[in-house]
Amino acid sequence: MESLVMNCRFCNANVKNIFADLGNTPFANSFLSSEHIEGKEQSYPLCAYVCSKCFLVQVEEFESPDSIFTNYAYFSSYSKTWLFHVKQFVENMSKKFSLNEKHQVIEIASNDGYLLQFFKELGIKILGIEPAANVAQVAKKNGIPTITKFFGSKTAEEIVQGGKHADFLIVFNVLPHVPNLNDFVKGLKILLKEDGVIAIQFSAYLLKLIEKTEFDTIYHEHFSYFSLITLQKVFAYHGLIIFDVEEMPIHGGSLRLYLKHSDNNLIRITDTVQQKIDEEKQFGLNKISTYENFQQQITSIKENVIRFFSDAKIKNKKIVGYGAAAKGNTFLNYCNIGNQSIEFVADISPHKQGLYLPGTHIPIYHPDKIMQTKPDYVIILAWNLKEEIIEQMKYIREWGGKFVVFIPETKIL
Repeated sequence: MESLVMNCRFCNANVKNIFADLGNTPFANSFLSSEHIEGKEQSYPLCAYVCSKCFLVQVEEFESPDSIFTNYAYFSSYSKTWLFHVKQFVENMSKKFSLNEKHQVIEIASNDGYLLQFFKELGIKILGIEPAANVAQVAKKNGIPTITKFFGSKTAEEIVQGGKHADFLIVFNVLPHVPNLNDFVKGLKILLKEDGVIAIQFSAYLLKLIEKTEFDTIYHEHFSYFSLITLQKVFAYHGLIIFDVEEMPIHGGSLRLYLKHSDNNLIRITDTVQQKIDEEKQFGLNKISTYENFQQQITSIKENVIRFFSDAKIKNKKIVGYGAAAKGNTFLNYCNIGNQSIEFVADISPHKQGLYLPGTHIPIYHPDKIMQTKPDYVIILAWNLKEEIIEQMKYIREWGGKFVVFIPETKIL
């Protein structure tokens, strides 16, 4: 299926091949208050396309990043799994690159300071760059120096002119959120010290997204979805070289890249980089047919979801959800599962409690509500934190409650 809609945000080629068409949905993080739930809710086409030239998977930009991220509902510090992950990262990177008090660590999209706090404990100089004013305020309150701006070449130049270069530059879970990809990467090049290192990590890694049918990681706030094949081209174009790569199980399959300036000969390129590219080619990420077949996988999951809820209704089962995550909103809206099927969604973040999910208008409560209502099934919408949630909510076993996940397949746990 083809529909010419846009130019590729990296190579500017015409993009016409559909990767995943998920219908019309609201923005995944546009939670509603009680006074707005009866009003007209804006929705937009959620369709991901793949560039047949560079294989970048991308969605259209319907709203500027300023509108989406200036006041943001996601706070990283509320996931114990994620905090443990980044604490290990800080410990490992400090040893790997011999970071000490003489070095400058900078994180882009530093959120509430969840990661930089661990570098601060080691006495290393830190600086966060975070566009969401409400989130940045929390970081500042916790003693994390933070610049409240969107990152790009202009912001990078301002920081450099202010006397700071990054010895170690961290870009975690932000690259997919960048509409102006080339200007963002240009900014990385500017901000990085001559012998510095960049660590980039992102979820919705394209190989795992397709392999495990993680279609719910597609939403409007995620402008792009990457393979290593594509990213190698993007960074090389801007004078940056990927010298090492690691695949991480966190968030359903994440990719971590280590980069240097192309003229930095002090760091050698590991064999892992080419091995991972060869793996992607073997999987078919350099063939357009691999992308065009993905829609069939999504449709199959939707059919199984509808069948589950239909059977549960016949058996008069009480169903709630856990995790008011963006991915959950994509999933529920695409599968047409609303507040007639799920009574409420529980979430540990107080910033979401008392609000309603976009599109489905399912209310969000504190997890204690699950103990009060004793549901038969708890649908884990934030499946990337499945183990943490099951451990946290294991008391549902007391009344025979069960957990359910739908991706990559329907499982009752």
